[in-house]
Amino acid sequence: MTDTSQKLKTLSVQRAADLKAAPGQTLNARRISGVAKENTEVEGLWFGKVHTGPGEISDPHHHGEAETGGYVFQGRGFIRFGERYENLVILEEGDFVYVPPFVPHIEGNLSKSVELVWMTTRTPDNIVVNLDDQDVADIEIPFTD
Repeated sequence: MTDTSQKLKTLSVQRAADLKAAPGQTLNARRISGVAKENTEVEGLWFGKVHTGPGEISDPHHHGEAETGGYVFQGRGFIRFGERYENLVILEEGDFVYVPPFVPHIEGNLSKSVELVWMTTRTPDNIVVNLDDQDVADIEIPFTD
């Protein structure tokens, strides 16, 4: 038998038409809150979508203490990280990625014609720390179409 003596939180649905921009934005990485403290009773979790337009590349940033899991829902993207952001990983539709806390990175869309959409979750929250004046290496990005 389930103990219902404690107050349960309310199950809620966030309709696509009602979703709002998340607090904490980075140029060319537009975050939309799906399940967040702004629209639910959730504690210690952020789950949303991140949109990057064709050929766009985000500014350097990290997510503070947040652990981040990402899933490429649509498109083909990349993440740059490491010394001068010289490491490049390519992600295809259906791939998952883990970004540890405090790891500076840049994300981008490899397609010049299709929007990149990530499904992203963070714990404890959607922490975004944008980084200015970064020394970013000039490396070859394998853009498509």
